[in-house]
Amino acid sequence: MKYKNGLRQVLQKTILRYKGTTLLTAVLIALAVVVALFPPLILERIVNNLSAQQMISLTLPIAYFGLLALSGLLESGQNVMITVFGQKMTHGLRSELCAKLRRLPAAYFTQYEPGKITSRFVNDVDVVDSLFTNGIVSMAADAFKVLSILSVIFYKSKGLGILILLITPLLFAMTRLFQKKMLKAQLANRVAVSKVNNHVPETIRNIRTIHTLFRQKYMEQKYDDYIEESYRATNQSNLYDSIYSPIVTFVSSCVIALMMIFAASGGRMQQFFGISIGTAVAIIAYVGKVFGPLESIGMEIQNIQSAVAGVKRINEFLQETERVMPEGGKSICANANPTICCEHVDFGYDDKTAVLQDLCLSVQAGEAVTLVGRTGAGKSTVFRLLLGLYYPQKGRVLVEGIDATQIPDANKRKLFGYVEQSFHLVSGTVAEQISLFDASINRQQVETAAKLVGLHENILELEQGYDTPAEKASFSQGQFQLLSIARAVAAEPKILLLDEITANLDSETERRVLEALERACKGRTVLSISHRLHEHTHNQRLVKIDEQ
Repeated sequence: MKYKNGLRQVLQKTILRYKGTTLLTAVLIALAVVVALFPPLILERIVNNLSAQQMISLTLPIAYFGLLALSGLLESGQNVMITVFGQKMTHGLRSELCAKLRRLPAAYFTQYEPGKITSRFVNDVDVVDSLFTNGIVSMAADAFKVLSILSVIFYKSKGLGILILLITPLLFAMTRLFQKKMLKAQLANRVAVSKVNNHVPETIRNIRTIHTLFRQKYMEQKYDDYIEESYRATNQSNLYDSIYSPIVTFVSSCVIALMMIFAASGGRMQQFFGISIGTAVAIIAYVGKVFGPLESIGMEIQNIQSAVAGVKRINEFLQETERVMPEGGKSICANANPTICCEHVDFGYDDKTAVLQDLCLSVQAGEAVTLVGRTGAGKSTVFRLLLGLYYPQKGRVLVEGIDATQIPDANKRKLFGYVEQSFHLVSGTVAEQISLFDASINRQQVETAAKLVGLHENILELEQGYDTPAEKASFSQGQFQLLSIARAVAAEPKILLLDEITANLDSETERRVLEALERACKGRTVLSISHRLHEHTHNQRLVKIDEQ
């Protein structure tokens, strides 16, 4: 199912949700721009009075300094609200990305590396945050400021106004050139950063294999290459930015110099650029205020171009095809017979390679079945189809009478208990390793599951018992596997799926695990995968997958 909403729709929804913040930000920007126009006008009047040797009313300097203070306060308030507005956008975007992640099919997570997916949530969202806090909103405020100041300059001196208008297209053309150059460099940098983010966790995950095969230098060189790519792209972007800002400052000085030369040259030029001393002071202040925002716009261009690369990647993520979410009203047929049924199932992870062909399998309620077969025959694929992670290309996979893909996520833990080859630790306490933060599983159920697998006494010996942080629990590999079984049975599921759970255990640890497994399997339908037969499988029906 294609997701209809892209980044634009997500941001529009967030803006509407925070109408008050958006309105207050816009009002503060407008007030800050308008109030900043008045101090130079008051200064013009003060200087003209002084040059004409006239008395200066006390209200003029008070108004001048008061408006300067008010302008500074409004400017600070504007910056604060722009930051708050950016944080609201970032929060809304991250929330939408998390919701999107839940709706993605399992195939997406096998197609993309974890580091690249993480990069969407961290690096790409961070640059989108800068798009609002130091980019598009600030740029809009600066553009509004430039237009208002140009209006005042044109009113005070048509000659100077026309001169600035003639320069503006040249500045615009230069800005567009720098935009294109910086965008190319930022896109290259985002790709390089994504490679680094993926390389580090992959290296850590496979560190033993890397050491065993003596590939440390190779992995180090790959990391250095990715860092070098990012450095070159960032350096190129910084080069363009360092050139842009001095050009704007130089043009500002040239405009003021030309204005003074023409105003003092006499004749028609003096009439065209003719200004009083006070007006000259005011215009110099205004010209500085014009090119200051233009220089800021140059910096904001870099932030915007950097964010555009992240925006494109986030938009691609939001447009990813979603799985069809099952309806919450689906009910399990408790007396369905058989409990598990695969009817002429064909499946492949791509269109070129078929993993399962015409698979027919039925498992009765309370029956124990072991799937055997060569590596790559599709045994683990059967489990993934039963869990509803993939759709078969042909045929049906039924669990207790309904299609496996139509079982609501909220019902799956009450239906399935899945024990993998190795235990996957999550951040939390020992109790939370079993409950997996499921509010429907209370402490008594956690302890019952631990007692069932023979881990209760070991857990009580820990410093904080069940509340001991899992990272501090010195469990052996066999105890972690027992913990995995406890996690699977904690919700009292009807079906147990066992994926080669004794593959990496020694004989004594294997015996303990099998004893715990015997207790856990009582009264349940059991489907297991095994490459070797042992006592646990003697009384089970064997199904050879590659001979279906």
